[in-house]
Amino acid sequence: MTNRRTRPTPRPPEGTPAPAELARQARQVLADAVRIARWAADAFAAPDPEETARTLQLTPAQVRAGWDRARLAGLVELHDSTVRPGWRLRAWDRDDSAVLRGWVALFDAWSIVHPADRDVAPAAVAEVVEAVPQVLSLLQLSAGPVTFPALLDLLEQRVAELREERCEVAYGPETEAPAPPAPLPPLLGWALRGLAAVGALTLGENQATLTPLGNWAVWVKLEQICVAAQSPAGNIEQPAEDMLHGCAGLTPGPARAEYRAWLAARPVGSAVAELLSVARGDDALLRGLAFEALRVVGAPAEPVVRAAAGERTLRPYAVLWLAEYEGADPEDAAEALTREEATWLWVDTAAAVSDHGESPLLVSHLESAVQGTIPALLDEVRAVGHPRTVQVLVALAAAHPDPALAKAVRRAAFQVHTGGA
Repeated sequence: MTNRRTRPTPRPPEGTPAPAELARQARQVLADAVRIARWAADAFAAPDPEETARTLQLTPAQVRAGWDRARLAGLVELHDSTVRPGWRLRAWDRDDSAVLRGWVALFDAWSIVHPADRDVAPAAVAEVVEAVPQVLSLLQLSAGPVTFPALLDLLEQRVAELREERCEVAYGPETEAPAPPAPLPPLLGWALRGLAAVGALTLGENQATLTPLGNWAVWVKLEQICVAAQSPAGNIEQPAEDMLHGCAGLTPGPARAEYRAWLAARPVGSAVAELLSVARGDDALLRGLAFEALRVVGAPAEPVVRAAAGERTLRPYAVLWLAEYEGADPEDAAEALTREEATWLWVDTAAAVSDHGESPLLVSHLESAVQGTIPALLDEVRAVGHPRTVQVLVALAAAHPDPALAKAVRRAAFQVHTGGA
């Protein structure tokens, strides 16, 4: 079996500009799109090309192109016919990572920004789009201009490989015949113009050169491939909530490997913020898993976790995280919690078990309570004010095999629900 951890992660190309400079270039590429996105967000509607062109001193064609780019870069969100600013637009002036992620989204959509002629077979277009990463890799490895014939030679080789791979599948009467080959020189020209349109390369006399943004983007894609090879469950491209759901069934070792892979593909600040946003949600299981992922982050997460300790819902998790970060043994970290915090955490964990586990797990969870007796536990659970208290107690009463204890738990649930003593 291949050891995924032996795969090296590529290093940024020598001479790659600093992120701030790359963000400045990305802002320049998307300047019109940002202006149009803000105009549309203020109006809560898609821009009218003629009216917007007059106001922003653009041509109607520039407005249409900028609006298209604004949507592809995630600068706006469409809710039915209502336009709202996307998070990247709100963070545009202060967050370089948001700018770069927006530009990468545009870069990935180059074939939509600059569509092929309608008379070209869609299958031929798809072949070229699939082969373009190899073309970009050659441009990056060359670290300078590459001639059109050299790029065409590589494109022809890659397309031939793709066609040969397809021919390995048995061809039968129920499958459609492949589309006839299309001339590749014009399609290479189309692809290069599309990449130039999004700022990934510049075109000269019979040659092409990656821009600093394009050079950086190719490196990012290579890095993501290498990190994804180390990702056992394949959740690297998922948002934090989906990634944590995907890790819920993993044992601790593979889950940590998945967290590391997911974190490596993102700027640490935005990754930590995304994990905490999930932790603030209603799913107690994801709350616990989010803090497990934050343990993998380590020191960079410390200021944010310390601030999260001021939020009641997150405080028990943050206190445990900080205790372990400061050197406490995980088994002893619970001593840093107050009795009330420990009780809150017990209810929150019980809610996670109730939502995602099996009944015997909920019954065995009783053993982890700091209270020595069931009556003491019920008294303190009722007093702690966790929003899931009633649901947890009802589920526990339904799961417990002792009828007398189940009756007491059910009575406590009723009292919490009705506000009685």
